Amino acid sequence: MSRICITLAGALACAAGVTAAVAGADGGAPTAHAARAAKVELRRTSAGRILVTSSGFTLYRFSKDTRKRDTCIKVSGCAENWPPLRTRGKPVAGRGVRASLLGTIRLPSGAVQVTYAGHPLYTYAQASERGETVYIGAEQFGGIWYAVNAAGHNVK
Repeated sequence: MSRICITLAGALACAAGVTAAVAGADGGAPTAHAARAAKVELRRTSAGRILVTSSGFTLYRFSKDTRKRDTCIKVSGCAENWPPLRTRGKPVAGRGVRASLLGTIRLPSGAVQVTYAGHPLYTYAQASERGETVYIGAEQFGGIWYAVNAAGHNVK
């Protein structure tokens, strides 16, 4: 059995037989954790040009959210299915994304969630392909999940 040890900020962390990785908000499959500033990009999809993570996974907004307020976190099971796009640092605007519309809110846990035009952004935990649009318009947890365009409007 191999042992992997990594020094992090003066502390020693070891994992036996397991490779530990810290995933960014934009790395690989959608995740609720961020290792660095999240980058929001624009991608052409079957639903039009929509916001995606830097890895190409579709970003969503929840119809039950109010401006700059994540209501999904208050509904049992919601955040596990629709993880908030979290960031460490100021979110970065990719080509076609308006930096002036990017913002953040602080969640009760202390984590920071990315917003666009005041709407909290989420990924979908079950997404398996970049640019998927089949979940746009999904009705779950008492609301509807929309994709978002560069102007900050719902994509249905």
